[in-house]
Amino acid sequence: MPKAKHIDVKAMASTPLREHFGQVGLSELVTARRLFPATARSDLQRALEDMFLEQYEARLFGLHRSYNYAALSFSDFLDTERDPVLVGPLQHDEVDVGDPEAARCLKQALWVARRNGLPFAVLLATSDRYGEFDGVCIEIAVPTGEGGLNLSHCFLDDLEKLVARGGCYRGKVISLEAGSRYSGKAGVVKVHKLHAVRRADVILPSATLQLLDRNVTEFIQQRDRLQALGMPVKKGLLFYGRPGTGKTHTIHYLASQLPDHTTLLITAGQVAFLEEYFLLARFLQPAMVVIEDVDLIARDRTSMGSACEETMLNRLLNEMDGLREDAAVLFVLTTNRPEQLEMALASRPGRIDQAIEFPMPDEEGRRKLVALYARDLAVPDGLVVDIVRRTQGASAAFIKELMRRAAQCLLREAEDGPLAPEHIRLALDDMLFTGGSLNAKLLGGVLSDPD
Repeated sequence: MPKAKHIDVKAMASTPLREHFGQVGLSELVTARRLFPATARSDLQRALEDMFLEQYEARLFGLHRSYNYAALSFSDFLDTERDPVLVGPLQHDEVDVGDPEAARCLKQALWVARRNGLPFAVLLATSDRYGEFDGVCIEIAVPTGEGGLNLSHCFLDDLEKLVARGGCYRGKVISLEAGSRYSGKAGVVKVHKLHAVRRADVILPSATLQLLDRNVTEFIQQRDRLQALGMPVKKGLLFYGRPGTGKTHTIHYLASQLPDHTTLLITAGQVAFLEEYFLLARFLQPAMVVIEDVDLIARDRTSMGSACEETMLNRLLNEMDGLREDAAVLFVLTTNRPEQLEMALASRPGRIDQAIEFPMPDEEGRRKLVALYARDLAVPDGLVVDIVRRTQGASAAFIKELMRRAAQCLLREAEDGPLAPEHIRLALDDMLFTGGSLNAKLLGGVLSDPD
């Protein structure tokens, strides 16, 4: 047996704990624990700070242990030889919550406090599952008896209410990510900084815009009155159309127009987090849940190749059905291949209530797109007409890339000046012909002679 290393008793976290509880031994304490999800970490930190500042007189200790193979608990304080819990500096993770400064959240900490003379202690410890951050454990230790039991219930209930009222991600655009970020910040929530999109920047046929207004803007304006009538207020929309026709751009517009809504972005690769996403949608409502390329996880069952694919589909359907009708949640699903969608998703009101087609831009739409994506570039009126003619059948994304490449051609020749036909010709030649048919297909263009 290896000899246990000597550790100063004063450095052990059990020492202030024993002093605080006096004649009550650590093994005689009663504990209760609640696990808060990783998405509530910043709200939990704020709630704990507020409670100990305003309601209790407490002392805070940082904790350290050599082997953090499991979430710390009060039973670990009984080990005073092999791997004792030690008092150490307060350690924090920096968590991105979309504010200019990241939130600083404790990793492991101990509070010792009293209420009406009754001693109690609260332990905060992060929890990992298979090496991934899983949430934060809050454990409270109290003496046996009815007084300790009531204190324990009240503390945890008050804490949960404060966390629920927090909502540091409320009104923001977020997604769930696995592991730590390249930025070095911790946490599983990524806050997206989407560029603001004005109504004038959404280039769609007037009939499509009107349908969008009725099913989003007007619906949300009337949501409270619909709910008062006992009608459902959750809604599902399907955006479909060829790639590059503006589906994602329109989602950015909706996020800009609904600042009081939390927008949750889900890609096919994040289907494992569906349960967490829907829990967030309930907690942070009103919310807009966006599932892009939904056909990747919800295509027709007859074309599925494994039970795993059908499990993903069933998980999505069950989560959508699990939301109550009075949940203020707007679903926006996008697809380039609507014909491949599972009928149980696409043909049932309550999951999808309205399909909205995003067509290729018509002549008027292409003219507006040229003006939009020219930005500060001067484009003569005659050249605008020529670009509109040459881009018949092209997508909005193609026109955006065309204007960028034409600007590059101009900048190679001069610092400023208006765009010329030669710049458009060179850009189209690279996009449609020099790069071959595959390049044209990737860019959403058409193979026609630009001359």
